[in-house]
Amino acid sequence: MPPGRPLRPRRRMPFVNSPESLSRRCISRTEYPAQVESDPEDRIIPSWSRSPRASARLVAGPIRSFMAWEAAGGAALLLATIVALVWANVDTSGYEAFWSTPITLGADGSVLDTDLAKVVNDGLMTLFFLLIGLEVKRELAVGELSTPKAAAVPFAAALGGMLLPAAIYLAFTAGGAAQDGWGIPMATDVAFALAVLAALRSRVPPALWAFLLGVAVIDDIGAIIVIAIAYSSGIQAAWLAAAIVALVAFWVLTRLHVQARVPYVALGILAWAFTAASGVHATIAGVAVGLLTPAVPLQRPAAVSAEAHRVADETSDAPAGPDAESESWMHLAELSRQAVSPLTRAVHALHPWTSFVILPIFALANAGIVFGAGALSADGAVGAALGVGLGLLIGKAVGIPLGAWMAIRMGVGRMPSGARWGQMLGIGLVAGIGFTVSLFITDLAFDDPSLADAARIGVLAGSVLAAVAGALVLWLLGRRSRSA
Repeated sequence: MPPGRPLRPRRRMPFVNSPESLSRRCISRTEYPAQVESDPEDRIIPSWSRSPRASARLVAGPIRSFMAWEAAGGAALLLATIVALVWANVDTSGYEAFWSTPITLGADGSVLDTDLAKVVNDGLMTLFFLLIGLEVKRELAVGELSTPKAAAVPFAAALGGMLLPAAIYLAFTAGGAAQDGWGIPMATDVAFALAVLAALRSRVPPALWAFLLGVAVIDDIGAIIVIAIAYSSGIQAAWLAAAIVALVAFWVLTRLHVQARVPYVALGILAWAFTAASGVHATIAGVAVGLLTPAVPLQRPAAVSAEAHRVADETSDAPAGPDAESESWMHLAELSRQAVSPLTRAVHALHPWTSFVILPIFALANAGIVFGAGALSADGAVGAALGVGLGLLIGKAVGIPLGAWMAIRMGVGRMPSGARWGQMLGIGLVAGIGFTVSLFITDLAFDDPSLADAARIGVLAGSVLAAVAGALVLWLLGRRSRSA
Protein backbone atom coordinates (compact mmCIF):
# COMPACT_ATOMS: atom_id res chain seq x y z
CA MET A 1 0.00 0.00 0.00
CA PRO A 2 1.47 3.44 -0.90
CA PRO A 3 2.74 5.39 2.13
CA GLY A 4 0.51 8.09 3.49
CA ARG A 5 -2.74 6.62 2.15
CA PRO A 6 -5.24 6.23 5.02
CA LEU A 7 -6.76 2.85 5.68
CA ARG A 8 -10.39 2.67 4.61
CA PRO A 9 -12.52 0.88 7.19
CA ARG A 10 -13.77 -2.44 5.88
CA ARG A 11 -17.47 -2.92 5.42
CA ARG A 12 -18.71 -5.14 8.21
CA MET A 13 -19.93 -8.43 6.83
CA PRO A 14 -23.24 -9.87 8.01
CA PHE A 15 -23.24 -12.81 10.39
CA VAL A 16 -24.10 -15.41 7.79
CA ASN A 17 -21.06 -14.53 5.69
CA SER A 18 -18.46 -13.87 8.36
CA PRO A 19 -18.54 -15.66 11.72
CA GLU A 20 -15.43 -13.76 12.81
CA SER A 21 -17.25 -10.45 12.35
CA LEU A 22 -19.33 -11.27 15.43
CA SER A 23 -16.43 -10.66 17.76
CA ARG A 24 -15.59 -7.43 15.94
CA ARG A 25 -19.00 -5.98 16.80
CA CYS A 26 -18.09 -6.05 20.46
CA ILE A 27 -14.71 -4.29 19.95
CA SER A 28 -14.43 -0.62 19.13
CA ARG A 29 -12.13 0.67 16.41
CA THR A 30 -9.79 2.15 19.00
CA GLU A 31 -9.49 -1.23 20.73
CA TYR A 32 -8.92 -3.16 17.50
CA PRO A 33 -5.79 -1.99 15.68
CA ALA A 34 -5.93 -1.15 12.01
CA GLN A 35 -2.91 -3.38 11.43
CA VAL A 36 -5.04 -6.43 12.27
CA GLU A 37 -7.61 -5.42 9.66
CA SER A 38 -4.98 -5.45 6.94
CA ASP A 39 -3.73 -8.89 7.97
CA PRO A 40 -4.60 -11.36 5.16
CA GLU A 41 -5.18 -14.10 7.74
CA ASP A 42 -8.07 -12.06 9.16
CA ARG A 43 -10.01 -12.00 5.91
CA ILE A 44 -12.64 -14.41 4.65
CA ILE A 45 -11.26 -16.51 1.78
CA PRO A 46 -13.79 -16.55 -1.07
CA SER A 47 -14.67 -19.78 -2.82
CA TRP A 48 -13.13 -20.40 -6.23
CA SER A 49 -16.31 -19.37 -8.06
CA ARG A 50 -16.34 -15.99 -6.31
CA SER A 51 -12.60 -15.39 -6.36
CA PRO A 52 -10.93 -12.77 -8.60
CA ARG A 53 -9.05 -15.50 -10.48
CA ALA A 54 -9.27 -15.33 -14.25
CA SER A 55 -10.52 -18.92 -14.51
CA ALA A 56 -13.36 -18.17 -12.08
CA ARG A 57 -14.34 -14.99 -13.92
CA LEU A 58 -14.38 -16.80 -17.25
CA VAL A 59 -16.22 -19.96 -16.13
CA ALA A 60 -18.22 -19.32 -12.96
CA GLY A 61 -18.97 -15.63 -13.52
CA PRO A 62 -21.30 -16.04 -16.53
CA ILE A 63 -23.01 -19.04 -14.90
CA ARG A 64 -23.71 -17.11 -11.69
CA SER A 65 -24.92 -14.10 -13.67
CA PHE A 66 -27.28 -16.27 -15.71
CA MET A 67 -28.69 -18.04 -12.64
CA ALA A 68 -29.24 -14.69 -10.91
CA TRP A 69 -31.25 -13.42 -13.91
CA GLU A 70 -35.00 -13.32 -13.16
CA ALA A 71 -35.82 -14.95 -16.48
CA ALA A 72 -33.17 -17.69 -16.27
CA GLY A 73 -35.63 -20.47 -15.42
CA GLY A 74 -37.91 -19.51 -18.29
CA ALA A 75 -34.96 -19.31 -20.67
CA ALA A 76 -33.79 -22.82 -19.73
CA LEU A 77 -37.32 -24.15 -20.18
CA LEU A 78 -37.67 -22.43 -23.56
CA LEU A 79 -34.37 -23.88 -24.77
CA ALA A 80 -35.40 -27.40 -23.70
CA THR A 81 -38.74 -26.97 -25.50
CA ILE A 82 -37.03 -25.95 -28.73
CA VAL A 83 -34.67 -28.94 -28.48
CA ALA A 84 -37.62 -31.29 -27.90
CA LEU A 85 -39.52 -29.93 -30.91
CA VAL A 86 -36.52 -30.19 -33.21
CA TRP A 87 -35.61 -33.67 -31.93
CA ALA A 88 -39.17 -35.01 -32.29
CA ASN A 89 -39.58 -33.71 -35.84
CA VAL A 90 -36.10 -34.62 -37.10
CA ASP A 91 -35.88 -38.08 -35.50
CA THR A 92 -39.40 -39.04 -34.44
CA SER A 93 -38.71 -42.73 -33.91
CA GLY A 94 -35.53 -42.02 -31.95
CA TYR A 95 -37.31 -39.50 -29.74
CA GLU A 96 -40.17 -41.88 -28.96
CA ALA A 97 -37.84 -44.85 -28.44
CA PHE A 98 -35.66 -42.91 -26.00
CA TRP A 99 -38.50 -41.79 -23.74
CA SER A 100 -40.08 -45.25 -23.96
CA THR A 101 -36.94 -46.89 -22.58
CA PRO A 102 -38.17 -49.49 -20.05
CA ILE A 103 -37.22 -49.00 -16.40
CA THR A 104 -37.67 -52.04 -14.16
CA LEU A 105 -36.80 -53.01 -10.61
CA GLY A 106 -37.05 -56.48 -9.12
CA ALA A 107 -37.54 -59.80 -10.85
CA ASP A 108 -39.60 -59.28 -14.01
CA GLY A 109 -40.49 -55.76 -12.86
CA SER A 110 -42.18 -56.89 -9.66
CA VAL A 111 -41.12 -53.70 -7.82
CA LEU A 112 -41.22 -51.20 -10.69
CA ASP A 113 -42.16 -51.62 -14.33
CA THR A 114 -42.42 -48.34 -16.22
CA ASP A 115 -40.63 -46.25 -18.84
CA LEU A 116 -38.34 -43.23 -18.76
CA ALA A 117 -41.08 -40.69 -19.50
CA LYS A 118 -43.14 -41.97 -16.55
CA VAL A 119 -40.09 -41.74 -14.28
CA VAL A 120 -39.85 -38.06 -15.22
CA ASN A 121 -43.58 -37.32 -14.90
CA ASP A 122 -44.32 -39.34 -11.77
CA GLY A 123 -40.92 -39.23 -10.07
CA LEU A 124 -38.90 -36.11 -10.85
CA MET A 125 -41.99 -33.91 -11.10
CA THR A 126 -42.83 -34.79 -7.50
CA LEU A 127 -39.96 -32.50 -6.50
CA PHE A 128 -41.45 -29.73 -8.63
CA PHE A 129 -44.81 -30.16 -6.91
CA LEU A 130 -43.02 -30.25 -3.56
CA LEU A 131 -41.64 -26.82 -4.44
CA ILE A 132 -45.16 -25.69 -5.36
CA GLY A 133 -46.39 -26.85 -1.94
CA LEU A 134 -43.57 -24.94 -0.25
CA GLU A 135 -44.34 -21.77 -2.23
CA VAL A 136 -48.04 -22.05 -1.41
CA LYS A 137 -47.23 -22.50 2.29
CA ARG A 138 -44.95 -19.45 2.23
CA GLU A 139 -47.53 -17.26 0.53
CA LEU A 140 -50.19 -18.37 3.02
CA ALA A 141 -47.87 -17.79 5.99
CA VAL A 142 -46.07 -14.55 5.18
CA GLY A 143 -46.76 -13.64 1.55
CA GLU A 144 -49.47 -12.18 -0.66
CA LEU A 145 -52.10 -14.61 0.65
CA SER A 146 -51.35 -14.23 4.38
CA THR A 147 -54.51 -12.20 5.14
CA PRO A 148 -58.04 -12.60 3.74
CA LYS A 149 -58.11 -9.02 2.44
CA ALA A 150 -54.77 -9.39 0.67
CA ALA A 151 -55.81 -12.72 -0.84
CA ALA A 152 -59.31 -11.69 -1.95
CA VAL A 153 -58.47 -10.09 -5.31
CA PRO A 154 -55.84 -12.67 -6.40
CA PHE A 155 -58.21 -15.45 -5.33
CA ALA A 156 -61.16 -14.05 -7.31
CA ALA A 157 -58.92 -13.36 -10.31
CA ALA A 158 -57.46 -16.87 -10.23
CA LEU A 159 -60.94 -18.38 -9.89
CA GLY A 160 -62.10 -16.50 -12.98
CA GLY A 161 -58.89 -17.52 -14.73
CA MET A 162 -59.62 -21.19 -14.06
CA LEU A 163 -63.38 -21.40 -14.64
CA LEU A 164 -63.57 -19.47 -17.92
CA PRO A 165 -60.78 -21.43 -19.70
CA ALA A 166 -62.40 -24.71 -18.62
CA ALA A 167 -65.78 -23.46 -19.92
CA ILE A 168 -64.25 -22.44 -23.27
CA TYR A 169 -62.62 -25.84 -23.59
CA LEU A 170 -65.88 -27.66 -22.88
CA ALA A 171 -67.66 -25.46 -25.44
CA PHE A 172 -65.44 -27.05 -28.11
CA THR A 173 -65.32 -30.60 -26.77
CA ALA A 174 -68.44 -31.35 -24.66
CA GLY A 175 -69.79 -34.79 -25.45
CA GLY A 176 -66.80 -35.66 -27.61
CA ALA A 177 -63.76 -37.86 -27.19
CA ALA A 178 -61.63 -34.99 -25.86
CA GLN A 179 -63.92 -33.60 -23.15
CA ASP A 180 -61.81 -35.05 -20.31
CA GLY A 181 -59.08 -32.48 -20.98
CA TRP A 182 -61.01 -29.56 -19.44
CA GLY A 183 -58.35 -29.12 -16.73
CA ILE A 184 -55.54 -28.48 -19.22
CA PRO A 185 -56.09 -24.72 -19.87
CA MET A 186 -56.64 -23.90 -16.18
CA ALA A 187 -52.94 -23.70 -15.25
CA THR A 188 -50.34 -20.91 -15.32
CA ASP A 189 -46.62 -21.51 -15.81
CA VAL A 190 -45.12 -19.11 -13.28
CA ALA A 191 -41.55 -19.54 -14.60
CA PHE A 192 -42.47 -18.38 -18.12
CA ALA A 193 -44.89 -15.72 -16.84
CA LEU A 194 -42.32 -14.13 -14.53
CA ALA A 195 -39.73 -14.36 -17.31
CA VAL A 196 -41.98 -12.16 -19.48
CA LEU A 197 -42.33 -9.62 -16.67
CA ALA A 198 -38.58 -9.72 -16.08
CA ALA A 199 -38.01 -8.83 -19.74
CA LEU A 200 -40.27 -5.78 -19.32
CA ARG A 201 -38.66 -4.76 -16.00
CA SER A 202 -39.59 -1.19 -15.01
CA ARG A 203 -42.62 -1.05 -17.32
CA VAL A 204 -44.61 -3.24 -14.91
CA PRO A 205 -45.53 -1.90 -11.42
CA PRO A 206 -44.08 -4.02 -8.58
CA ALA A 207 -47.58 -4.65 -7.23
CA LEU A 208 -48.47 -6.49 -10.45
CA TRP A 209 -45.53 -8.87 -9.95
CA ALA A 210 -46.93 -9.75 -6.53
CA PHE A 211 -50.46 -10.00 -7.96
CA LEU A 212 -49.35 -12.40 -10.71
CA LEU A 213 -47.46 -14.52 -8.19
CA GLY A 214 -50.57 -14.70 -5.98
CA VAL A 215 -52.75 -15.69 -8.95
CA ALA A 216 -50.21 -18.33 -10.02
CA VAL A 217 -50.07 -19.81 -6.52
CA ILE A 218 -53.87 -20.12 -6.37
CA ASP A 219 -53.83 -21.56 -9.90
CA ASP A 220 -51.39 -24.16 -8.63
CA ILE A 221 -53.76 -25.01 -5.77
CA GLY A 222 -56.59 -25.38 -8.28
CA ALA A 223 -54.46 -27.60 -10.53
CA ILE A 224 -53.53 -29.79 -7.57
CA ILE A 225 -57.21 -30.21 -6.65
CA VAL A 226 -58.09 -31.03 -10.26
CA ILE A 227 -55.30 -33.62 -10.48
CA ALA A 228 -56.31 -35.21 -7.17
CA ILE A 229 -60.03 -35.40 -7.98
CA ALA A 230 -60.48 -35.54 -11.75
CA TYR A 231 -57.36 -37.41 -12.85
CA SER A 232 -57.01 -40.04 -10.15
CA SER A 233 -58.78 -43.36 -10.62
CA GLY A 234 -59.19 -46.72 -8.94
CA ILE A 235 -58.53 -45.35 -5.45
CA GLN A 236 -57.19 -48.01 -3.07
CA ALA A 237 -58.35 -46.99 0.40
CA ALA A 238 -55.73 -49.02 2.29
CA TRP A 239 -52.79 -47.46 0.45
CA LEU A 240 -54.32 -43.98 0.73
CA ALA A 241 -54.72 -44.49 4.49
CA ALA A 242 -51.06 -45.54 4.71
CA ALA A 243 -50.04 -42.35 2.88
CA ILE A 244 -52.11 -40.26 5.29
CA VAL A 245 -50.47 -42.01 8.26
CA ALA A 246 -47.03 -41.20 6.86
CA LEU A 247 -48.01 -37.54 6.40
CA VAL A 248 -49.46 -37.36 9.92
CA ALA A 249 -46.20 -38.79 11.27
CA PHE A 250 -44.33 -36.11 9.28
CA TRP A 251 -46.51 -33.43 10.89
CA VAL A 252 -46.00 -34.89 14.39
CA LEU A 253 -42.22 -34.71 13.94
CA THR A 254 -42.50 -31.03 13.04
CA ARG A 255 -44.58 -30.37 16.17
CA LEU A 256 -42.01 -32.19 18.31
CA HIS A 257 -39.24 -30.04 16.77
CA VAL A 258 -37.32 -33.09 15.59
CA GLN A 259 -34.31 -31.61 13.80
CA ALA A 260 -32.77 -34.64 12.08
CA ARG A 261 -33.47 -34.68 8.35
CA VAL A 262 -33.45 -38.43 7.74
CA PRO A 263 -36.87 -39.15 9.35
CA TYR A 264 -38.53 -36.43 7.26
CA VAL A 265 -36.96 -37.67 4.02
CA ALA A 266 -37.93 -41.27 4.82
CA LEU A 267 -41.53 -40.34 5.62
CA GLY A 268 -41.75 -38.21 2.48
CA ILE A 269 -40.60 -41.12 0.32
CA LEU A 270 -43.06 -43.46 2.03
CA ALA A 271 -45.90 -40.98 1.52
CA TRP A 272 -44.97 -40.73 -2.18
CA ALA A 273 -44.86 -44.52 -2.63
CA PHE A 274 -48.13 -45.10 -0.77
CA THR A 275 -49.86 -42.30 -2.71
CA ALA A 276 -48.73 -43.77 -6.03
CA ALA A 277 -50.02 -47.19 -4.99
CA SER A 278 -53.36 -45.71 -3.89
CA GLY A 279 -54.33 -44.48 -7.35
CA VAL A 280 -53.99 -40.79 -6.44
CA HIS A 281 -51.25 -39.21 -8.54
CA ALA A 282 -47.92 -39.46 -6.72
CA THR A 283 -47.11 -35.75 -7.11
CA ILE A 284 -49.88 -34.93 -4.63
CA ALA A 285 -47.64 -36.36 -1.90
CA GLY A 286 -45.00 -33.79 -2.80
CA VAL A 287 -47.53 -30.98 -2.44
CA ALA A 288 -48.69 -32.33 0.94
CA VAL A 289 -45.14 -32.54 2.28
CA GLY A 290 -44.52 -28.95 1.15
CA LEU A 291 -47.65 -27.72 2.93
CA LEU A 292 -46.59 -29.51 6.15
CA THR A 293 -43.07 -28.04 6.17
CA PRO A 294 -42.67 -25.45 8.99
CA ALA A 295 -42.50 -21.83 7.87
CA VAL A 296 -40.91 -20.62 11.13
CA PRO A 297 -37.32 -21.26 12.30
CA LEU A 298 -36.57 -24.02 14.79
CA GLN A 299 -34.54 -21.52 16.83
CA ARG A 300 -35.31 -17.88 17.53
CA PRO A 301 -32.83 -15.65 15.67
CA ALA A 302 -32.30 -13.54 18.82
CA ALA A 303 -31.25 -16.62 20.78
CA VAL A 304 -28.91 -17.72 18.00
CA SER A 305 -27.37 -14.25 17.87
CA ALA A 306 -26.71 -14.29 21.62
CA GLU A 307 -25.14 -17.75 21.38
CA ALA A 308 -23.03 -16.61 18.43
CA HIS A 309 -21.62 -13.74 20.49
CA ARG A 310 -20.84 -16.13 23.32
CA VAL A 311 -19.03 -18.56 21.03
CA ALA A 312 -17.10 -15.74 19.36
CA ASP A 313 -15.98 -14.42 22.75
CA GLU A 314 -14.78 -17.86 23.87
CA THR A 315 -12.82 -18.71 20.74
CA SER A 316 -9.31 -17.58 19.99
CA ASP A 317 -8.19 -15.49 17.02
CA ALA A 318 -5.08 -17.70 16.88
CA PRO A 319 -6.12 -21.29 17.75
CA ALA A 320 -3.48 -23.91 18.46
CA GLY A 321 -4.37 -25.92 15.35
CA PRO A 322 -6.61 -25.76 12.26
CA ASP A 323 -9.49 -27.54 14.02
CA ALA A 324 -8.67 -26.76 17.64
CA GLU A 325 -12.07 -25.12 18.19
CA SER A 326 -14.04 -26.98 15.54
CA GLU A 327 -16.67 -28.17 18.01
CA SER A 328 -17.63 -24.59 18.88
CA TRP A 329 -17.83 -23.52 15.25
CA MET A 330 -19.81 -26.63 14.23
CA HIS A 331 -22.23 -25.92 17.07
CA LEU A 332 -22.60 -22.36 15.81
CA ALA A 333 -23.05 -23.53 12.20
CA GLU A 334 -25.87 -25.87 13.25
CA LEU A 335 -27.57 -23.09 15.21
CA SER A 336 -27.24 -20.79 12.19
CA ARG A 337 -28.98 -23.39 10.03
CA GLN A 338 -31.79 -23.68 12.56
CA ALA A 339 -32.26 -19.90 12.59
CA VAL A 340 -33.62 -20.21 9.03
CA SER A 341 -37.02 -21.87 8.62
CA PRO A 342 -37.11 -25.39 7.13
CA LEU A 343 -39.39 -24.03 4.41
CA THR A 344 -36.88 -21.38 3.30
CA ARG A 345 -34.00 -23.86 3.40
CA ALA A 346 -35.97 -26.36 1.32
CA VAL A 347 -36.93 -23.74 -1.28
CA HIS A 348 -33.31 -22.55 -1.46
CA ALA A 349 -32.12 -26.13 -2.03
CA LEU A 350 -34.82 -27.18 -4.52
CA HIS A 351 -35.21 -24.07 -6.66
CA PRO A 352 -32.07 -24.37 -8.82
CA TRP A 353 -32.64 -28.10 -9.35
CA THR A 354 -36.26 -27.65 -10.43
CA SER A 355 -35.56 -24.59 -12.61
CA PHE A 356 -32.44 -25.82 -14.39
CA VAL A 357 -32.69 -29.62 -14.29
CA ILE A 358 -36.16 -31.06 -13.58
CA LEU A 359 -38.35 -28.72 -15.63
CA PRO A 360 -36.05 -28.72 -18.69
CA ILE A 361 -35.98 -32.56 -18.57
CA PHE A 362 -39.78 -32.54 -18.28
CA ALA A 363 -40.00 -30.26 -21.33
CA LEU A 364 -37.68 -32.56 -23.27
CA ALA A 365 -39.91 -35.53 -22.44
CA ASN A 366 -43.29 -33.87 -23.07
CA ALA A 367 -42.90 -31.01 -25.56
CA GLY A 368 -41.85 -33.17 -28.50
CA ILE A 369 -44.86 -32.49 -30.71
CA VAL A 370 -44.68 -33.94 -34.22
CA PHE A 371 -46.10 -31.51 -36.77
CA GLY A 372 -47.55 -33.13 -39.86
CA ALA A 373 -50.52 -33.23 -42.18
CA GLY A 374 -52.38 -35.67 -39.94
CA ALA A 375 -51.55 -34.04 -36.61
CA LEU A 376 -55.18 -32.98 -36.03
CA SER A 377 -56.97 -35.69 -38.01
CA ALA A 378 -58.16 -37.79 -35.05
CA ASP A 379 -61.74 -37.52 -33.81
CA GLY A 380 -61.94 -34.60 -31.37
CA ALA A 381 -58.38 -33.42 -32.03
CA VAL A 382 -59.34 -30.06 -33.55
CA GLY A 383 -61.70 -29.32 -30.66
CA ALA A 384 -59.00 -30.22 -28.14
CA ALA A 385 -56.42 -27.97 -29.79
CA LEU A 386 -58.83 -25.03 -30.15
CA GLY A 387 -60.26 -25.51 -26.67
CA VAL A 388 -56.85 -25.50 -25.02
CA GLY A 389 -55.39 -22.71 -27.14
CA LEU A 390 -58.35 -20.34 -26.85
CA GLY A 391 -58.89 -21.29 -23.22
CA LEU A 392 -55.37 -20.13 -22.40
CA LEU A 393 -55.40 -17.09 -24.68
CA ILE A 394 -58.93 -15.74 -24.18
CA GLY A 395 -60.11 -17.49 -21.02
CA LYS A 396 -57.22 -16.24 -18.91
CA ALA A 397 -57.18 -12.76 -20.49
CA VAL A 398 -60.87 -12.23 -19.72
CA GLY A 399 -61.33 -14.39 -16.63
CA ILE A 400 -58.54 -12.90 -14.50
CA PRO A 401 -59.48 -9.20 -14.91
CA LEU A 402 -63.17 -10.10 -14.61
CA GLY A 403 -62.63 -11.95 -11.34
CA ALA A 404 -60.52 -9.10 -9.96
CA TRP A 405 -63.13 -6.52 -11.03
CA MET A 406 -65.90 -8.42 -9.25
CA ALA A 407 -63.88 -8.66 -6.02
CA ILE A 408 -63.07 -4.93 -6.11
CA ARG A 409 -66.70 -3.99 -6.89
CA MET A 410 -67.86 -6.10 -3.94
CA GLY A 411 -65.46 -4.20 -1.69
CA VAL A 412 -63.52 -7.25 -0.50
CA GLY A 413 -60.21 -6.04 -1.93
CA ARG A 414 -58.53 -3.26 -3.86
CA MET A 415 -56.67 -2.73 -7.11
CA PRO A 416 -52.92 -3.49 -7.02
CA SER A 417 -51.02 -0.27 -6.35
CA GLY A 418 -50.12 1.68 -9.49
CA ALA A 419 -51.99 -0.70 -11.81
CA ARG A 420 -54.63 0.05 -14.42
CA TRP A 421 -57.24 -2.19 -15.98
CA GLY A 422 -55.32 -2.36 -19.24
CA GLN A 423 -52.35 -3.72 -17.35
CA MET A 424 -54.63 -6.24 -15.62
CA LEU A 425 -55.57 -7.42 -19.12
CA GLY A 426 -51.86 -7.77 -19.88
CA ILE A 427 -51.34 -9.80 -16.70
CA GLY A 428 -54.27 -12.01 -17.69
CA LEU A 429 -52.66 -12.64 -21.06
CA VAL A 430 -49.28 -13.44 -19.50
CA ALA A 431 -51.02 -15.84 -17.11
CA GLY A 432 -52.25 -17.67 -20.21
CA ILE A 433 -48.80 -19.23 -20.53
CA GLY A 434 -49.87 -22.61 -19.23
CA PHE A 435 -46.95 -24.67 -20.42
CA THR A 436 -45.55 -26.92 -17.64
CA VAL A 437 -48.63 -27.85 -15.61
CA SER A 438 -50.83 -27.87 -18.73
CA LEU A 439 -48.53 -30.42 -20.38
CA PHE A 440 -48.50 -32.40 -17.16
CA ILE A 441 -52.31 -32.55 -17.03
CA THR A 442 -52.38 -33.45 -20.74
CA ASP A 443 -50.39 -36.58 -19.96
CA LEU A 444 -52.94 -37.50 -17.27
CA ALA A 445 -56.07 -36.63 -19.26
CA PHE A 446 -55.54 -38.59 -22.47
CA ASP A 447 -54.54 -42.17 -23.19
CA ASP A 448 -54.99 -41.55 -26.91
CA PRO A 449 -51.65 -40.19 -28.26
CA SER A 450 -53.45 -38.29 -31.05
CA LEU A 451 -55.61 -36.34 -28.60
CA ALA A 452 -52.61 -35.74 -26.33
CA ASP A 453 -50.61 -34.33 -29.26
CA ALA A 454 -53.55 -32.11 -30.28
CA ALA A 455 -53.80 -30.75 -26.75
CA ARG A 456 -50.03 -30.14 -26.71
CA ILE A 457 -50.34 -28.17 -29.95
CA GLY A 458 -53.02 -26.07 -28.25
CA VAL A 459 -50.82 -25.56 -25.19
CA LEU A 460 -47.87 -24.49 -27.31
CA ALA A 461 -49.86 -22.19 -29.61
CA GLY A 462 -51.93 -20.65 -26.83
CA SER A 463 -48.92 -20.09 -24.59
CA VAL A 464 -46.85 -18.44 -27.34
CA LEU A 465 -49.69 -16.15 -28.43
CA ALA A 466 -50.51 -15.27 -24.82
CA ALA A 467 -46.88 -14.44 -24.07
CA VAL A 468 -46.49 -12.22 -27.14
CA ALA A 469 -49.84 -10.45 -26.67
CA GLY A 470 -49.32 -9.96 -22.94
CA ALA A 471 -45.81 -8.60 -23.39
CA LEU A 472 -47.02 -6.20 -26.11
CA VAL A 473 -49.91 -4.88 -23.98
CA LEU A 474 -47.74 -4.39 -20.90
CA TRP A 475 -44.94 -2.79 -22.93
CA LEU A 476 -47.25 -0.30 -24.65
CA LEU A 477 -49.06 0.65 -21.44
CA GLY A 478 -45.78 0.85 -19.54
CA ARG A 479 -44.31 3.20 -22.15
CA ARG A 480 -47.43 5.37 -22.00
CA SER A 481 -47.23 5.53 -18.20
CA ARG A 482 -43.55 6.54 -18.28
CA SER A 483 -44.10 9.21 -20.94
CA ALA A 484 -47.03 10.60 -18.94
